[in-house]
Amino acid sequence: MQRRPVRFGGRDDTALVVVLDCTDLDRSAAFWCGALGYVGPPAGTPGPYRQLVPAGGDGLELLLQQVPEAKDGKNRVHLDLRVPDLETELARLLALGARHTTGDPVEEHGWTWYVLTDPDGNEFCLLRPPR
Repeated sequence: MQRRPVRFGGRDDTALVVVLDCTDLDRSAAFWCGALGYVGPPAGTPGPYRQLVPAGGDGLELLLQQVPEAKDGKNRVHLDLRVPDLETELARLLALGARHTTGDPVEEHGWTWYVLTDPDGNEFCLLRPPR
C-alpha cells in the first residue's frame, strides 16, 4: 500500500507530522496504536523513532521519539480526540493505560471533555462536541 502524507491545504511540498517524546517506544506505540487505530513497526524495532500511521494508509503521521528524560511540566501542544460517546471512549482509553488529570469532566460552551495523560505523562484531551 502506498501511503500519502497528509497535507492540510498548505504547501504541496510540506507534510504535517506530529512528533511526541516518550521514554519507552514499545509502551507508547502500543498505547497510541490502540487509542487511534494506527499501525507501526513491531515491538522491539530498534532505533530512537517509531512511525505510526492510520491503518488505512492515508492520514496524519504520529512519530514517537525516544528521549532519555521523563516529561517535566505542562505540554505546550497537545492532541484532541473528539468522539461522540465520551464515557465509552474514556473507559477504553483508561484500559489502554491513559490516566485522568481532571477527574470530573470539564464543560464549557457546550463541549464536554477530560484531560488525560498517555503512559509517558503527555497530556491529551478527550472531547465530545456540542450536541
